[in-house]
Amino acid sequence: MSTESATPSPESATPAPASAPAVAPVSSPAPARREGGGPGGNRGPRRDGGGNRGPRRDDRNRTPAPGDGPAMIEKVVFINRCAKVVKGGRRFSFSALAVVGDGKGKVGIGYGKANEVPDAIKKGTANAHKHMVSVKLKGDTIPHDVLGQYDGGRVMLKPASTGTGLIAGGGVRAVLEAAGVKNILTKSMGSSNHIAVVHATLNGLLQLRLADEIAALRKA
Repeated sequence: MSTESATPSPESATPAPASAPAVAPVSSPAPARREGGGPGGNRGPRRDGGGNRGPRRDDRNRTPAPGDGPAMIEKVVFINRCAKVVKGGRRFSFSALAVVGDGKGKVGIGYGKANEVPDAIKKGTANAHKHMVSVKLKGDTIPHDVLGQYDGGRVMLKPASTGTGLIAGGGVRAVLEAAGVKNILTKSMGSSNHIAVVHATLNGLLQLRLADEIAALRKA
């Protein structure tokens, strides 16, 4: 009689593994909000205590207030470059001729030198403000013909009727616009040097006299 082996098989001897307990997924914590003004963060309170930005101090679109004074007309007539040859190469400097006026009979001429163009213009404009003079006008033109001279420059100025316009160019036009002249005939007959032409024009304006002033001088 045959007997069967009582040795259990390896599959039946090993107990079945218990099922693992379900683990809930762990959600990653939300990133904390940054107090500073960086990417992905909120801008914190300003150190000076102000929550909102105030108006710009240098408001370029501000309309002039009544107490700001008259608006000045500033024009750059000519910028000259001078080169100085040194051991390392060339050094450049600049000079600027500027004209300033209020458009109501006051005008000034200034000359400034510097190593940079903006600085030269600033110096020339400031110098023109210091040397402003008053000229005699008759409405929007000049009272009579005049010939201005300075060094080699000679400029003729003649009054014109309303609607003629400012017939001038170069430095002559810059001086007359700054002074407030709107109708005039001009002709430059001497040197074409910018400094000579500008000063000749101012010399002619300073010779102008009104009718009552001439009459007073004749009676005296």
